[in-house]
Amino acid sequence: MYEPIRTKSVHTVAESTQSGLPRRTREEELDIRLAGHLTALLTVTDELRALTPSASLDAAAHELAAHAGRLSGGRAPLRAEPSALRADAEHVASLHARAHTLAGNALAVATSRGDEAVTALMTERLTAHSPETAAA
Repeated sequence: MYEPIRTKSVHTVAESTQSGLPRRTREEELDIRLAGHLTALLTVTDELRALTPSASLDAAAHELAAHAGRLSGGRAPLRAEPSALRADAEHVASLHARAHTLAGNALAVATSRGDEAVTALMTERLTAHSPETAAA
């Protein structure tokens, strides 16, 4: 009545192609994600440093670069030149808001990864970029 299926199942084909692919562990994936968040926060911090120089931003940028490099296997993160040097209060406030969001994202990943040093740094960065602190 019915002709038997002569081709492999889609599931069988998918399983056979995945066996040759390199796999990363959950820890490796979290390292990659956290390094990305730290590099993004470093970019915003560098832009804030150009607009509103301060010793605390310099120290934060140094720590962010060190942690991002450690998570990336010793490769230093790429540093970008500030894109636009608009020093008006609205632009600086938007940069602080972006930094606050990025620090929150990095905090979530650092917490799930169990990285206490980055968790402490992100808690500090959240406080530094909070709307109350940034407005002062």
